[in-house]
Amino acid sequence: MPMTPAWTAITPILLLIASNVFMTFAWYGQLKVENRPLWLMVLISWGIAFFEYWLAVPANRIGRQVYDPAALKAMQEVITLAVFAVFSVTYLGERLTLNHGIGFGFIALGAWFVFKGPF
Repeated sequence: MPMTPAWTAITPILLLIASNVFMTFAWYGQLKVENRPLWLMVLISWGIAFFEYWLAVPANRIGRQVYDPAALKAMQEVITLAVFAVFSVTYLGERLTLNHGIGFGFIALGAWFVFKGPF
Protein backbone atom coordinates (compact mmCIF):
# COMPACT_ATOMS: atom_id res chain seq x y z
CA MET A 1 0.00 0.00 0.00
CA PRO A 2 1.66 3.28 -1.08
CA MET A 3 2.00 6.16 1.32
CA THR A 4 0.03 9.36 0.86
CA PRO A 5 2.07 12.39 -0.25
CA ALA A 6 1.91 13.88 3.24
CA TRP A 7 3.26 10.68 4.82
CA THR A 8 5.91 10.40 2.14
CA ALA A 9 7.10 13.89 3.09
CA ILE A 10 6.94 13.47 6.89
CA THR A 11 8.14 9.85 7.23
CA PRO A 12 11.77 10.60 6.27
CA ILE A 13 11.89 13.41 8.83
CA LEU A 14 10.63 11.14 11.61
CA LEU A 15 12.99 8.33 10.58
CA LEU A 16 15.95 10.74 10.42
CA ILE A 17 15.16 12.03 13.90
CA ALA A 18 15.03 8.49 15.28
CA SER A 19 18.18 7.44 13.41
CA ASN A 20 20.06 10.47 14.72
CA VAL A 21 19.14 9.59 18.29
CA PHE A 22 20.79 6.19 17.78
CA MET A 23 23.81 7.67 16.03
CA THR A 24 24.32 10.35 18.65
CA PHE A 25 24.38 7.67 21.35
CA ALA A 26 26.72 5.55 19.21
CA TRP A 27 29.19 8.39 18.73
CA TYR A 28 28.91 10.39 21.94
CA GLY A 29 27.22 8.17 24.54
CA GLN A 30 30.51 6.48 25.32
CA LEU A 31 31.98 9.79 26.54
CA LYS A 32 30.37 9.11 29.93
CA VAL A 33 31.93 5.63 30.12
CA GLU A 34 35.62 6.19 30.81
CA ASN A 35 36.45 2.91 32.57
CA ARG A 36 35.96 0.55 29.61
CA PRO A 37 38.49 -0.37 26.94
CA LEU A 38 38.29 1.56 23.70
CA TRP A 39 37.85 -1.61 21.60
CA LEU A 40 34.76 -2.52 23.62
CA MET A 41 33.28 0.96 23.20
CA VAL A 42 33.88 0.75 19.43
CA LEU A 43 32.05 -2.58 19.24
CA ILE A 44 29.15 -1.25 21.31
CA SER A 45 29.00 1.85 19.12
CA TRP A 46 28.90 -0.30 15.99
CA GLY A 47 26.04 -2.28 17.50
CA ILE A 48 24.08 0.91 18.17
CA ALA A 49 24.89 2.28 14.71
CA PHE A 50 23.48 -0.89 13.14
CA PHE A 51 20.01 0.22 14.26
CA GLU A 52 20.68 3.75 13.05
CA TYR A 53 21.23 2.40 9.54
CA TRP A 54 17.92 0.50 9.69
CA LEU A 55 16.24 3.90 10.07
CA ALA A 56 18.47 6.15 7.95
CA VAL A 57 18.47 4.03 4.80
CA PRO A 58 14.65 3.82 4.58
CA ALA A 59 14.45 7.52 5.46
CA ASN A 60 16.52 8.37 2.41
CA ARG A 61 14.81 5.86 0.12
CA ILE A 62 11.35 7.15 1.07
CA GLY A 63 12.53 10.75 1.17
CA ARG A 64 13.94 10.54 -2.35
CA GLN A 65 10.34 10.37 -3.61
CA VAL A 66 9.76 13.91 -2.35
CA TYR A 67 13.16 15.55 -1.77
CA ASP A 68 16.30 15.77 -3.83
CA PRO A 69 19.51 14.31 -2.31
CA ALA A 70 20.89 17.73 -1.35
CA ALA A 71 17.69 18.56 0.52
CA LEU A 72 17.80 15.20 2.32
CA LYS A 73 21.40 15.84 3.36
CA ALA A 74 20.67 19.39 4.52
CA MET A 75 17.67 18.14 6.48
CA GLN A 76 19.78 15.41 8.06
CA GLU A 77 22.44 17.91 9.17
CA VAL A 78 19.92 20.21 10.85
CA ILE A 79 18.26 17.23 12.55
CA THR A 80 21.68 15.98 13.68
CA LEU A 81 22.47 19.31 15.29
CA ALA A 82 19.08 19.55 17.00
CA VAL A 83 19.35 16.00 18.37
CA PHE A 84 22.94 16.62 19.45
CA ALA A 85 22.04 19.87 21.22
CA VAL A 86 19.34 18.14 23.27
CA PHE A 87 21.62 15.15 23.95
CA SER A 88 24.54 17.36 24.93
CA VAL A 89 22.51 19.25 27.50
CA THR A 90 20.38 16.40 28.88
CA TYR A 91 22.78 13.43 28.77
CA LEU A 92 26.27 14.93 28.84
CA GLY A 93 25.36 17.90 31.05
CA GLU A 94 27.02 20.37 28.72
CA ARG A 95 26.02 23.98 28.36
CA LEU A 96 25.08 25.44 25.00
CA THR A 97 26.42 28.93 24.51
CA LEU A 98 25.71 31.77 22.14
CA ASN A 99 28.55 30.74 19.82
CA HIS A 100 26.96 27.27 19.52
CA GLY A 101 23.62 28.87 18.67
CA ILE A 102 25.19 31.14 16.07
CA GLY A 103 27.11 28.26 14.46
CA PHE A 104 24.03 26.02 14.41
CA GLY A 105 22.00 28.93 13.03
CA PHE A 106 24.41 29.34 10.10
CA ILE A 107 24.09 25.64 9.31
CA ALA A 108 20.29 25.93 9.44
CA LEU A 109 20.52 28.96 7.16
CA GLY A 110 22.56 26.87 4.72
CA ALA A 111 19.81 24.23 4.76
CA TRP A 112 17.24 26.92 4.07
CA PHE A 113 19.17 27.94 0.94
CA VAL A 114 19.25 24.33 -0.23
CA PHE A 115 15.47 24.04 0.17
CA LYS A 116 14.85 27.45 -1.39
CA GLY A 117 15.85 26.12 -4.77
CA PRO A 118 17.76 27.71 -7.61
CA PHE A 119 17.96 31.48 -7.72
